[in-house]
Amino acid sequence: MPALIPKSWLRRRIEDGLRRGFQHAYETVKVDPSRFLLQLRAAYGLPIQTFRGVFSVELSTLDDIALRVIRSSMKVAAAEGAGLGLGGIVTIIPDLGILSGITLRTIQKLSLLYGFEFNTEEESAELWIAAASAAGVDISRELLEKEVVNRFVPRVIQRIAAKASAEVVEKWAGRLIPLTSSIIGAGLNYYFVRSWGQRAQAHFRQRHLEARHQIAVQIEEQAAPEPRSLTP
Repeated sequence: MPALIPKSWLRRRIEDGLRRGFQHAYETVKVDPSRFLLQLRAAYGLPIQTFRGVFSVELSTLDDIALRVIRSSMKVAAAEGAGLGLGGIVTIIPDLGILSGITLRTIQKLSLLYGFEFNTEEESAELWIAAASAAGVDISRELLEKEVVNRFVPRVIQRIAAKASAEVVEKWAGRLIPLTSSIIGAGLNYYFVRSWGQRAQAHFRQRHLEARHQIAVQIEEQAAPEPRSLTP
């Protein structure tokens, strides 16, 4: 019977599903920066021509848009969880794959919103550091410096999956109950994306503040008058 399935087995299934989901998302799912830039300008009214322009936008405005991005993803995740939740334990793996893609796209959008693109391998690795932060995993940047990206990212994904599976296995056990699995699936996906989105936002917001401070210092240095020579 489903109720007798060991939780350790469920955790392994969840960890494996998250690992595969994030790995697949890493290889195939990517927000188009140019299209998202147009969305920021058209739908949210940001007066920017490039993502660097967000550093001149009021921080409260960026925070408000970030919340709207997260809420939109939460709704999509809930709808997906309600649909696949009807299958109970059978659809956990495909559900986690789609949920991983939704979560990663949310993190990508937050990264762009706060002014951080992911065009280079190093920028992509930084994105996974943010994903790890959202999962509650502390990844030292020293590890990134010591490893090439194609070895760094799979190791980070594995640590994210292990941490996330331990965090949610008790809640996901409700998916074993067929009659309520759809409602539970919707709720779990909703709050999963919310918690990860909020933690990712906090990560990028802090980086944004640091970058904004550096930009302000550079502007002050450039505006400072040249010291006059005291020699005749």
